[in-house]
Amino acid sequence: MNDATTSTTARPVRPVLDVWCELQCPDCQAALEDLRALRERYGDRLDIRLRHFPLEKHKHAYVAAQAAEEAIEQGQGWPYIEAVLARTEELGKRGDKLLLEVAAELGLDAEELDTALIDGRHLLIVDADQAEGKAIGVSGTPTYVIGGERLDGGKSQEGLRARIEEIADRLLA
Repeated sequence: MNDATTSTTARPVRPVLDVWCELQCPDCQAALEDLRALRERYGDRLDIRLRHFPLEKHKHAYVAAQAAEEAIEQGQGWPYIEAVLARTEELGKRGDKLLLEVAAELGLDAEELDTALIDGRHLLIVDADQAEGKAIGVSGTPTYVIGGERLDGGKSQEGLRARIEEIADRLLA
């Protein structure tokens, strides 16, 4: 029997670190240094995924999440996410204008990003992330999930990177 869905050789599965984040959140901005360090330490051995959790108190967070998805679509996800997070306060004042400006600065197709925000093509991804976050108990950002463990960074980032590394090292052993 030749079943294309069955494989005799198992492919190693990379551990996943889900980062429930919103791009107007000062705490997420503070966590950026830890995320960079984790990406540098683990490279492609750890899959770090941005998960959207826009908070109602930040009026531009929802549209920023959609813009990030378009940046991912255009191949510049992390550079865009980092650039927007670096300017969270400015995002609060300038909204869409800042999102388009950052896209242009990174060489993205800012016109296509603007069209994506108008036509809402990434709404379902953002909504699904937020719904999943609520379902697993995410209440603030940043929140991390790795190896089935949820770590809340919304109150304090202290010790979280060390805990994430401990779990990642165990999963990679």
